[in-house]
Amino acid sequence: MFTGIIEGKGRVVRIEYRGAGKRITIEFPSHLTEVQLGDSISVNGVCLTVFEKKDKELTFDLSGETLEKSLLGKLRVEDWVNLERALRLSDRLGGHFVTGHVDGIGIITERKREREFIQLKIKVPKHILRYLVPKGSIAVDGISLTVNEVQGDEISLMLIPYTLEKTTLIDKNTGDHLNLEADLLGKYIERLISPSHNKREGIDLSFLKEHGFLKGDEPSRG
Repeated sequence: MFTGIIEGKGRVVRIEYRGAGKRITIEFPSHLTEVQLGDSISVNGVCLTVFEKKDKELTFDLSGETLEKSLLGKLRVEDWVNLERALRLSDRLGGHFVTGHVDGIGIITERKREREFIQLKIKVPKHILRYLVPKGSIAVDGISLTVNEVQGDEISLMLIPYTLEKTTLIDKNTGDHLNLEADLLGKYIERLISPSHNKREGIDLSFLKEHGFLKGDEPSRG
């Protein structure tokens, strides 16, 4: 589990093909210490396991599914990636819960500078849109960001100077693709209120009225 608060940027130094998968080696910044074999690391929003550690280099195996579902297969030597170590129970939760399992790929449709800020518009796949609301959270290449607006199949994000300095988004332009992960809480809520869920344990309008979340005369909505 991660928070979407990027700890540093790493540089891809080696890529090896392994059948349907790949093995990728990343040079880590020196301040990211306490990384051990078997640790989980978010690389551009994808949860990977440390396979090998040598000096400042960490190596990860990428499965065929990871290459298919994310943009990690598009990485080249010398590319920079966003890095975050797994959340510890004693850590502050500065962003939101991020699992490191990419839901889909978005594309930047507009990039506009507003003084020291940058506004991005991203086209989002339909199956992710249903989890997005204004002022809600989304992970973009592993970065926890706030959704400013949802218009049609696009979302609007405002990047602050700190985010631009600490992440790879400073180099992204219109037409570039990004790994997207919707907020986990929205997925659980959808599951709980789904008609296909076990009605004895699910949440419906009757449950919400019974527990005081809705008034008794609250009109139902189709």
